[in-house]
Amino acid sequence: MASHPFCYTRAMQLNDLLTEHFRLVETQKKALKVLNIATVDDLLFHFPARYEDLGNAKAIRDLERGDNAIVYGVLSGLEIKKTFRSRVAIAKGKITDNTGSIKIMWFNQPYIAKMYPEGSMVRLSGKVTGDKSLYISNPTVREVDRLPSEVDDSLFAKGKATSTGSAIELKDLLYPVYKESRGITSKWMYHAIQKIFQNKVLDQISDPIDSKTLKKYHLPTRKTALVWIHTPKNKRDGEAARKRFAFEEVFFIQLMKQQEKSKNAKKQTLSIKVSESDIKKFVGRFPFELTKSQKKAIDAIVSDLRGNHPMSRLLEGDVGSGKTAVAATTIYSVTMTRPKDQSFGNLQSAYMVPTEILARQHFESFMELFKHLPVSIGLITSSGCKKFPSKINPNLATDISRAQLLKWVAGGEIPILIGTHSLIQKSVKFENLAYVIIDEQHRFGTMQRQKLVRKDDITPHLLSMTATPIPRTLALTVYGDLDLTLLSEMPHGRKPIITEIVTLGSREKTYEAVKKELDAGRQLYVICPRIDEPDPNKLLALNVKSVKAEAKRLKKDIFQKYEISILHSKMKPKEKEEIMNNFLSGDTQILVATSVVEVGVNVPNATVIIIEGAERFGLAQLHQLRGRVIRSNHQAYCYTFADTKAKTSVARLRALKSAKNGFELAEEDLKIRGSGELYGKKQWGLTDIGMEAIKNIKMVEAARSEAHVLIASDPSLKKSPDLRKAVLARAEDLHFE
Repeated sequence: MASHPFCYTRAMQLNDLLTEHFRLVETQKKALKVLNIATVDDLLFHFPARYEDLGNAKAIRDLERGDNAIVYGVLSGLEIKKTFRSRVAIAKGKITDNTGSIKIMWFNQPYIAKMYPEGSMVRLSGKVTGDKSLYISNPTVREVDRLPSEVDDSLFAKGKATSTGSAIELKDLLYPVYKESRGITSKWMYHAIQKIFQNKVLDQISDPIDSKTLKKYHLPTRKTALVWIHTPKNKRDGEAARKRFAFEEVFFIQLMKQQEKSKNAKKQTLSIKVSESDIKKFVGRFPFELTKSQKKAIDAIVSDLRGNHPMSRLLEGDVGSGKTAVAATTIYSVTMTRPKDQSFGNLQSAYMVPTEILARQHFESFMELFKHLPVSIGLITSSGCKKFPSKINPNLATDISRAQLLKWVAGGEIPILIGTHSLIQKSVKFENLAYVIIDEQHRFGTMQRQKLVRKDDITPHLLSMTATPIPRTLALTVYGDLDLTLLSEMPHGRKPIITEIVTLGSREKTYEAVKKELDAGRQLYVICPRIDEPDPNKLLALNVKSVKAEAKRLKKDIFQKYEISILHSKMKPKEKEEIMNNFLSGDTQILVATSVVEVGVNVPNATVIIIEGAERFGLAQLHQLRGRVIRSNHQAYCYTFADTKAKTSVARLRALKSAKNGFELAEEDLKIRGSGELYGKKQWGLTDIGMEAIKNIKMVEAARSEAHVLIASDPSLKKSPDLRKAVLARAEDLHFE
């Protein structure tokens, strides 16, 4: 007798492993592991990515060019081919219903031809296109047990569907589409969740959010929301359930962040006592005038540094907006303050940056800014250590041993220490650490701050800095414990980057314009999505530009008289460093690289960037890449080479061209693509539902407000044990520190 996929050994519990209640073959076990689903609870909270309305289905003979069609029928003739000209791998076949047939094609997805046997009954959704003959392009496929004209007990809703003439009527049926992995389908998940419901597991669900809050924001209970999100009777129910879980996720994060803020506010720190006039004198030595944004940022940070409780602040500004000048000025204010009850020495600052090259560049900048003061500056990286000033020449730095540097830092003799992650190793100890600055480290937070140890329990002030354009809602959520400061202006004299969208026919004209810049002594970045050329024998290979092949092509056909080098993530650190130093010095005029240069060294003379396959990058990443060429007052140019005519991709690239700054761009990309694609859940640890919530400023502000009130009255959530338990459980999954 064939085994049934569902089996029961005892009453089902939320924390039970799925293997205790469901007969799973090995491929299903592997698929569930990929999806991070192990228990009954995990599956219940694996929500549909979207719903497809079965009421929009059409008969094949009624399809018209341009339709976003949903059709039901039988698959036949599936095969793998390659297009004649571009050699793109495709799967092709046809679908047939009782009114006719239509061709179907999947580009760059040839494996689909092997997934569905001849005669499979399916539901297809995709766009109808074609010139001489119509076909459905890149449709999504769902296998079904029966075709609509035969449904009387549908997989997803009860009730009859009839066929009147050629129009298929499936009213008020919503098809939940889950994130899948090979071996586990939406169909399997739907049935499994129905069995969980039938076993009354929902009776074990408690609601961590009190009824007063639910009523205030018109949210269903957790139990009701679970039913509605998996089996909505209509769109309104599905939306209400998603709203409930979106609010819940943001609320839990806000509670965590407010708890951290509350704890931090009770800690002791070292306050600075430098005068406004001294700060003005220091800033007066800069070879440029500060912007209003920079002045406001310095005032806000210095005000915090004067307090008795540790600052936690995020400084967000576009690449080239002058964050380093703000960092240097605020470090000066700390350095000029004596340790408590001492008439000598200085409070200490630690400045951590992502790369060794950038660490050395900041070290050299600080040497110039602090050379008129009796202040020692240290540099610590995995490659070695330096100290400024040198005893032999007070205008230069000297190499010193790691042991000697650590000794001087521990004794308080080096008040400013600049470095990479080497800064947070156990061996690094400070005598009077008062201030920590972290540049472009999204996940650097409480845990890492604690690694910057002192000889007492005083907590240093923290300033996180980022050039990543983050929408306000995301910043309020993931940095909820930090005060936010924006640098919204560019330095005086800095010209806006001229950004152009370049299609295949306009490349030659662009190359001529670039040559004029190179002949004028400027330098060029060329960014490619791949390192190596794709294997032509692999059906799934993406046909996009690679660093190695493009560098050879450019040298042979376009830029013969210029020095070209390549840079990518597979290179050894020393090799990368040598290449970047050659580019920085001007020995190399063109650098062909992957997005590894997104956060990197400043090359003021590089004023042109070409981005190949621009449609494959997120807008936030494109904006940061573009920022590589705005390091001087020379006119900068960004050419986005796009090989697509897709409306969404073109709209995104137009937004890159028209947006005035990164903040405006981030908000625009949020509207066009959604935060999940813009930043990636992996970076923040948010679920799909949580990322959806980031689009809703009212929801984020409401959750933040409720969390603030609750933590103010009950900091440890002792009065709300279910909520406390839920927040702790969610904290384990989050990793944006």
